[in-house]
Amino acid sequence: MCQLLERVPDTSSSSSDSDSDSDSSGTSLSEDEAPGEARNGRRPARGSSGEKENRGGRRAVRPGSGGPLLSWPLGPAPPPRPLQLERHVVRPPPRSPEPDTLPLAAGSDHPLPRAAWLRVFQHLGPRELCICMRVCRTWSRWCYDKRLWPRMDLSRRKSLTPPMLSGVVRRQPRALDLSWTGVSKKQLMWLLNRLQGLQELVLSGCSWLSVSALGSAPLPALRLLDLRWIEDVKDSQLRELLLPPPDTKPGQTENRGRLQGVAELRLAGLELTDASLRLLLRHAPQLSALDLSHCAHVGDPSVHLLTAPTSPLRETLVHLNLAGCHRLTDHCLPLFRRCPRLRRLDLRSCRQLSPEACARLAAAGPPGPFRCPEEKLLLKDS
Repeated sequence: MCQLLERVPDTSSSSSDSDSDSDSSGTSLSEDEAPGEARNGRRPARGSSGEKENRGGRRAVRPGSGGPLLSWPLGPAPPPRPLQLERHVVRPPPRSPEPDTLPLAAGSDHPLPRAAWLRVFQHLGPRELCICMRVCRTWSRWCYDKRLWPRMDLSRRKSLTPPMLSGVVRRQPRALDLSWTGVSKKQLMWLLNRLQGLQELVLSGCSWLSVSALGSAPLPALRLLDLRWIEDVKDSQLRELLLPPPDTKPGQTENRGRLQGVAELRLAGLELTDASLRLLLRHAPQLSALDLSHCAHVGDPSVHLLTAPTSPLRETLVHLNLAGCHRLTDHCLPLFRRCPRLRRLDLRSCRQLSPEACARLAAAGPPGPFRCPEEKLLLKDS
């Protein structure tokens, strides 16, 4: 123990001597280094200031010696910061106008102008138009004219690809059939926001998750909406569809609903109640054709709502389809005489309606008799 205690002052004195020697020889510690680490002559701990200095390119010096103890490798340099470019909207260049003539291989133009070619193309179907689009670049541009595509049918397709959706938007049809397809809500919303001139939309057989896109898409020109046999539709979903948008400001469009301009609405096979019919009368007052066939909850009170003196449909209904509504009875038949413009009334497959009562209604009818080409189908010639 005595010997160990004697060695301690010896080492400190020797270290002080070596420090003085090193100072005298011109090799000194950096002013930024921690004093305890340099004096002990040990490797600095990770995360300490000594490691930062070594990463910066400095060397640790052995106390009492003139040479470096260790040269630490430099760490990887941080990646350079990317240049901050100015952000701006990039828009595609405007499309060049359609050529009025068809250039030929010889360098001259075909004598028929573009208007004459379009009259010929109007007699072709979608398949023939697609074949013509492969002939040349000029025909391909002409065949995209929206006058050649008044209606597009994509029904019964399991999936809709992005090229299909882009082709629909480029042709701008007035009628679009997406019945029984796997269209998603995102795809339908993308389409409807780009088809502002759409007048007829068929979505029968689709899921409500997809059809709910109608609640956030403006359709100012829509006249026909087909929602037959939509899955999982309740009164709450129909309320979202019929009510005006929640962000409508006072004084704008007079708080109009989404179906204010619709003239024909098909709701066959849905679980409609009288509460939904009241909303329908309030927010779709211009209906001339209404399809409520095979709606299990439609009965005599529903007919009373449709033909009540306060109902706007009393003066506008021309076609009414109530086929397969098993809650209708003979007591509701005289109520149809309140609709003077009614031209077609379909009561087929209504179990509680007797053929004799339907025949009496056809003979009396709203002003003028009906004819019955089939049992419980009442028609009137205009």
